[in-house]
Amino acid sequence: MNPATAWPPPWRAIVFDLDGTLIDSAGDLAAALNRMLAESGRGQVTVAQFKRMIGDGSAKLVERGFAATGAIPDGATLQGKLARFLEIYEAASAVLTRPYQGVPETLGVLRARGLRLGVCTNKPDAATRRVLDDLGLAGQFDAIAGGDTFAVRKPDPGHLKGLLDQLAVPPSAAIMVGDNEHDAAAARGAGLPMILVSYGYARSPVAEIRPDAVIDRFGDLPMMLDRLRQSS
Repeated sequence: MNPATAWPPPWRAIVFDLDGTLIDSAGDLAAALNRMLAESGRGQVTVAQFKRMIGDGSAKLVERGFAATGAIPDGATLQGKLARFLEIYEAASAVLTRPYQGVPETLGVLRARGLRLGVCTNKPDAATRRVLDDLGLAGQFDAIAGGDTFAVRKPDPGHLKGLLDQLAVPPSAAIMVGDNEHDAAAARGAGLPMILVSYGYARSPVAEIRPDAVIDRFGDLPMMLDRLRQSS
């Protein structure tokens, strides 16, 4: 199937997770967390430690950073630390961060086939749009839902359903691509098939999450979509 060929049913839209799926952002996020921790008189976390903290949104990430380096501050103080972390991160969100190999080209292929594309991430909306813009990817997406766009976020399926409403595509005509258990839970709750990438930030082997399919390279996505379509 050549890139200009329209994608056949059943899918009209693909929803992507961001960190660990489309972009490798661990370096910049860890740097921002460590700077905030240093300003707070705390020690540092390694990138390996950091990758076990990611996936539940910025507030939980900051809380885990403090837990790894001492006591967790009280609620009001923690909120201030979260704001400072986001300030640091948004000012330097694309220093080390890069799209995974094949992402820009593959997104272009999918759009050329008439698919609507969305991003559903627990990263705050402003930070999401900033990094996508900095990386030249923002124009590839028809809708973006950050962790603060709605009253709920992944693994709550309402986060994914809200994005699908923005895309004007029903769950029966969409598929989710992510990297961890929260993506899978949101997809299952919303009634979407689920593809997981093996290279992301999952805390356990993705095969144990039992997705519909696993890909090792983002560029393999069109082929896997075609394979799933033929087997459905």
